[in-house]
Amino acid sequence: MFYKFVLYFFATMVLVSCSVDAPVKNPVNDTPFEFLPENWPLPKYRFTENQISKDRFELGRALFYETRLSRDNSISCAGCHIQNYAFAQTDHAFSHGVDNRVGTRNAPGLFNLAWHTEFMHDGAINHIEKQPLAPIANPIEMDENLTRVLEKLNALPKYKTLTRAAYNSDTLTSQRMLWAMTQFMGLIYAQHSKYDAVKNNTNGIHFTAAEQRGYDVFIQHCNACHREPLFSDFEYRSNGLAPLPMLLDSGRSHVTGLSKDKWKFKTPSLRNVALTYPYMHDGRFTTLDQCIEHYRRGNFNHENLDPLLKGAITLSEGQISDLKLFLNTLTDYTMIYDRRFSDPQLQP
Repeated sequence: MFYKFVLYFFATMVLVSCSVDAPVKNPVNDTPFEFLPENWPLPKYRFTENQISKDRFELGRALFYETRLSRDNSISCAGCHIQNYAFAQTDHAFSHGVDNRVGTRNAPGLFNLAWHTEFMHDGAINHIEKQPLAPIANPIEMDENLTRVLEKLNALPKYKTLTRAAYNSDTLTSQRMLWAMTQFMGLIYAQHSKYDAVKNNTNGIHFTAAEQRGYDVFIQHCNACHREPLFSDFEYRSNGLAPLPMLLDSGRSHVTGLSKDKWKFKTPSLRNVALTYPYMHDGRFTTLDQCIEHYRRGNFNHENLDPLLKGAITLSEGQISDLKLFLNTLTDYTMIYDRRFSDPQLQP
């Protein structure tokens, strides 16, 4: 079945439905019908109870850019998740929080979250609606509690207006807040890259010869973990990175308490990878060349090393160049410049 993921960000309602019809192109850019390509799996989060509407999406958008979520009113979600970088953070390896406190992990890009069932590098959060609570409560990030956040927001006429439009009530509750934020974050999705255009046979768009060679390299050496079309298998793996002595971040075992999960981290999506540097859970690599060289060097002597990474990956300089060109085709420029996802305070 062809799954329609219909977004009416400037209409009255967003519809999610199934159909066998061919995609319909809407000529009005501000009220687009957006469809998932046929080769995509269904989202894990279906918005069944959290019924989507334009007003709830807009409330979530305002909350995503709201600095009052933090103790000193200085940090918003967008402070570490910047739209121009696929909602990642490129200025520093670790997330920064209130009082210039420095975290222990790199901020990942935020897109296609409706296909995730676990969140953060170690999967510590098991539901998209709970995800905003983690940075709010984290003493290094926002260092605030939900009760105070709601007190601050409910005191503002702006949020009375937004909440009334979204829920027919002036009061922003914790459930309404989390639902609205989930609508905004869950509807940020990357599917308009050159890769997608090629796969969907859009307007005769094709890979260049070098990009096609890079795609072939990717299929041979990368696709086992970074599986199409989402470019992640969402599994936890040890990829041979030596833990940083100052952190000794053991990854997934923080959550499970199991020694077999030590040093394992969630496989990141490679969509928008050209924009989401620095790379790895600790931001240790600043370029794609460094990432590729890590795997090309291989032969890791590492506890719980993933079996797929035993031994080195043999790549020539030409193959590396081609692979990078292919990875660049995964950038979704539509998403990063889409005003629906931008700071509403900066709208013209």
